[in-house]
This record gives sequence, C-alpha cells and structure tokens, in this order.
Amino acid sequence: MATITLQEVSETGSSPTYTATDVAGDVVDNVRRNTFLHFKNGAELEITVTIVAQTTSVDNQMYGDLTKANATLVLAAATEGFIGPFPTAAYSNDDNQIEITYSSVSSLTVAALYLN
Repeated sequence: MATITLQEVSETGSSPTYTATDVAGDVVDNVRRNTFLHFKNGAELEITVTIVAQTTSVDNQMYGDLTKANATLVLAAATEGFIGPFPTAAYSNDDNQIEITYSSVSSLTVAALYLN
C-alpha cells in the first residue's frame, strides 16, 4: 500500500496534486477528522473506490447493535467524485489512517484533502 500525502484546502485556495492509485491499495492519515478524497477516473470503465471500515459493529445501550459498512464511491467512466469525511472511530486503523481499495486503478488519480 502506498501512503498518500494530505493537502490543505484553506481560505486562500488550493491547487491539489493528484497521485496515481496503487493496485495494492492506499492509506491516508485521518487524524484531523476532516479528511476527504477527490478522485479522477480517466478510464473508459466504471471504478469502485472502497474505504474500509475498521470498526464494523458497536453495541449501544440506547439503540442496540449498530453496524458500520464500508464507504464506497462508484465512478462512472471519465468522471470525478468526492468521498469523506471519515469518522476516526469507524474508519481509522491502528496507525490513524484510512485504508482505500479499488476495483481498478487504470487511469485513476486521487488527491487527499483536509479543511483547515
């Protein structure tokens, strides 16, 4: 897995850098609780991006057993999309990173962003 660098989006603007996605998946720091991802699908095929939930069930006294699914983004051919933010309790692994997998990495790029 490759580590994608977070980039700040601020009041003065931002010109994010996009990184090619890794066939083995990617990780991104998620310590700020306002991480979001922007994907560009340059391929002529649909691609599904999956953010892997690390905590998938919680027993809540008031609501009972709660289940958290993976977050997914389906990108049609030659489109762009955003996904996030990712609550740390549900999506951060032991290294405070989110784990991302892809159905294909053909012409798929990503920018990992956070608001300051």
